Amino acid sequence: MSGADVGDGAAGIPPHGDAVLRVEGLRKSFGTTPVLRGIDLEVREHEVVALIGASGSGKSTLLRCITLLESIDDGQIFLRGDDISDPRVDADRVRARMGVVFQQFNLFPHIRVIDNVTLAARRVLRVPRAEAEATALALLERVGLADKAREYPDRLSGGQQQRAAIVRAVATNPEVLLLDEITSALDPELVAEVLDLVRELAAEGTTIVMATHEMEFARDVADRVVFLDAGVVLEQGPAADLFAHPREERTRAFLARFRGGRDA
Repeated sequence: MSGADVGDGAAGIPPHGDAVLRVEGLRKSFGTTPVLRGIDLEVREHEVVALIGASGSGKSTLLRCITLLESIDDGQIFLRGDDISDPRVDADRVRARMGVVFQQFNLFPHIRVIDNVTLAARRVLRVPRAEAEATALALLERVGLADKAREYPDRLSGGQQQRAAIVRAVATNPEVLLLDEITSALDPELVAEVLDLVRELAAEGTTIVMATHEMEFARDVADRVVFLDAGVVLEQGPAADLFAHPREERTRAFLARFRGGRDA
């Protein structure tokens, strides 16, 4: 690995060759405040990677940089070998290759659920409306929302809206699915229905990078867990290993909250 700020705890990145997503030396500051300080990350085909760490550790900023919603100060981002951090790239075309779900659902309130789900396919990928809607309806049926297809988002519960947002994200058959704290805005009783959908997608082989505070879910579902601390990858490894035997003191202190029965 490269990156002067990333120490021995960042060992364990998988070898190149089948990487869907690769981040090298990523740096990002807001004003004079550094938020990402030399991030290296590689995600392989069908891998589920959970980003964990305290609020302010850089998880959400990293995902926003990957989706080109934030500019970067240094480093490179590759999607299947394509340098998507090149300022000349068409950001909309790049985002159409990814599925992205944020904390606050981000469904367009003025259009129906089915139009939310089909928008990228129709507008960016130029899929005919009938074909896009057939795909959308099949996906909505699968997650129990077919009867909500013609509703506006405000007629759905928070859990239903987030499931619809995930359907929208996977409707274009993305190369990688990026999830940013997707349960943090939900009432506790709605969290399980959203995580069950992510668990199902993971079981089907969807390549996923998710920032999460759901430690039990990260331990049980992720192939690899990456612990961010103050804008660096402090430690990473197979989920079971990292939770059972964290090597860094900061990781141990963070996970102690989870072991104590509280959400970290």
